[in-house]
Amino acid sequence: MPVDPTLLDDLEWRGLLAHTTDRDQLREALAAGPVRFYVGFDPTAPSLHLGNLVQLVTARRLQDAGHVPFLLVGGATGMIGDPRDSGERTLNTAETVQAWTASLRAQIEPFLSFEGENAATMVNNHDWTAGLGVLEFLRDVGKHFPVNRMLARDTVKRRLESGISFTEFSYVLLQSMDFLELYRRHGVALQFGGSDQWGNITGGAELIRRSVGGQAHAFATPLITKADGTKYGKSEGGALWLDPSMLSPYAFHQFWLNVEDEKVGELLRIFTFLPHAEIEALEARHAEAPFRREAQQVLADAVTTFVHGARETEQARAAAAALFGGDGGTGLADLDVATLAAALREAGTTTVARTDGAIPSVGDLLLASGLVTSRSEARRTVGEGGAYVNNVRVSDVDAPPAESDLLGGSWLVLRRGKKRFAGVEVVEG
Repeated sequence: MPVDPTLLDDLEWRGLLAHTTDRDQLREALAAGPVRFYVGFDPTAPSLHLGNLVQLVTARRLQDAGHVPFLLVGGATGMIGDPRDSGERTLNTAETVQAWTASLRAQIEPFLSFEGENAATMVNNHDWTAGLGVLEFLRDVGKHFPVNRMLARDTVKRRLESGISFTEFSYVLLQSMDFLELYRRHGVALQFGGSDQWGNITGGAELIRRSVGGQAHAFATPLITKADGTKYGKSEGGALWLDPSMLSPYAFHQFWLNVEDEKVGELLRIFTFLPHAEIEALEARHAEAPFRREAQQVLADAVTTFVHGARETEQARAAAAALFGGDGGTGLADLDVATLAAALREAGTTTVARTDGAIPSVGDLLLASGLVTSRSEARRTVGEGGAYVNNVRVSDVDAPPAESDLLGGSWLVLRRGKKRFAGVEVVEG
């Protein structure tokens, strides 16, 4: 199968090469013909997250360029966990790891093609470690790892004072063995991953050289950080999950809409498949008029579509337009109830109970939602024309919304002025 000889240049332009093994040899291998490569995902949570998305996008780029993906879910390495700076991991049960392994496999599958000449293959390292004896492991793998080099790894050095178990210390041996096994079983000659995995990745390439005299290639993608150098999260430090049940597509879309001006060009290059010229034109327009946030809109739409599909992207756009009173979007009543509820929960919601079967008055709802702090403030806001229910101005502070106003049978959108809004869920008293 022909391959795209410009792949490495594209990865470099997009800022996806934080580290590589010999650059010339890597370029030669990628240009010579289809290369079998792998990237791994440990089941340390029930969902993939932003860091994993970098690897999925990169794997897709390699497959689109003609190379052959192997996606490894670490049913074995997930039992241990890679050493981290914050301290020893809590070991999950075998049942939990097995369930999370299945969850991650299902999440990964839609991002790659499992058909055609360079079809992707899913593998689980539990398949070659479950029956491995400790003596065989120490003789065939452990003897190739000088302890002084293992101690020199950055994470290990930082953990030596506080303490690191032999379990986590030996993680590099297991991940390195994965590369060797895939090299032997399937001819996999390239591994990539995040730059925090570089020591594990090069450990695998070195194990292949030492144990069977083979040559393997590797590269690492950069860690994605905010302009101030801290890691990206959902908001206050939470992970940006890819599972829609853990982070709604609306909240996911909002995250990308709100990235900093300084980072939007970098993120467009890393996470979208837009051609160079289109991204550069977007960056130029953004530099001239950042307040238009055109680059963020393109980024949010592209990444949300890649992860959740075009329909969820349209729903997220429509929800934002409807909530903020935009006249160009879908009306609130036309929104999918799950999207509406997710959007309102992001904005802040409160639950109110019916009184003798009746919906509370507009004034009571404004007060309960926190949009006003007193009954008199509610009366003044309504009197000045600044109160809205479902984007319709209300004029009677004492009147309750109609039953027909309940979106999805239970939701109301309250707004004060142009931008302050809140969701109210009406439940039975």
